[in-house]
Amino acid sequence: MEIEVKDNPAQHRFETTIEGHTAFIAYKLRPGVITVLHTEVPKELEGRGIAGAMTKYVLDYIATNNLQLVPLCPYMRVYLKKHPEYQHLVKKEAAKGFEL
Repeated sequence: MEIEVKDNPAQHRFETTIEGHTAFIAYKLRPGVITVLHTEVPKELEGRGIAGAMTKYVLDYIATNNLQLVPLCPYMRVYLKKHPEYQHLVKKEAAKGFEL
């Protein structure tokens, strides 16, 4: 699914608005490290692949900006298990806390 995702640094999240509903991925940014905290898609938008499309966008953003990822979000962890091509982005110390 092709969606427009924007970084909203004031709210510390990546977001997209579809049909008046906003889906987002919340994060905390420190120098060189981004911690993904939570992914939320409103019920009205569920089942359309929006969380997956947003997660791919965020991971590509992380790669492009040479950031290390600390994936605290359960959805992000599941996505990383299914897409091993992004696992190199995970900060090594963070990977010890859970299994990818």
